[in-house]
Amino acid sequence: MAYYESVLVFRQDLTESQVKEKATKFENIVKELGGSVKSTEFWGLKNLAYVIRKNRKAHYVMLNIELPGAQITELERRSRIDEDVIRFLNVRVEELSSTPSIMMKKNSEEVE
Repeated sequence: MAYYESVLVFRQDLTESQVKEKATKFENIVKELGGSVKSTEFWGLKNLAYVIRKNRKAHYVMLNIELPGAQITELERRSRIDEDVIRFLNVRVEELSSTPSIMMKKNSEEVE
């Protein structure tokens, strides 16, 4: 089993509850493919560097997953098919971090 950080970028016109439903859908896909989701982070609605499919902003979600290497292509295929996903990135890592990502640390500093 390999470890991956998977970032999904969803359309701006989705509500937060819809984004959480979509994230749950992708968690179920990972489980269906024989993997497991170790953690999920909702980074929120962020500005994009450039317009993608008429979207100036997007909702970001990061999944830390453990998945057989051969199954990552199926996860990417399903991400491409979903009309609400405007971009995705799967990065293989040596080990999954147990601490919050830098994006979550940045958000907690803004609140304080």
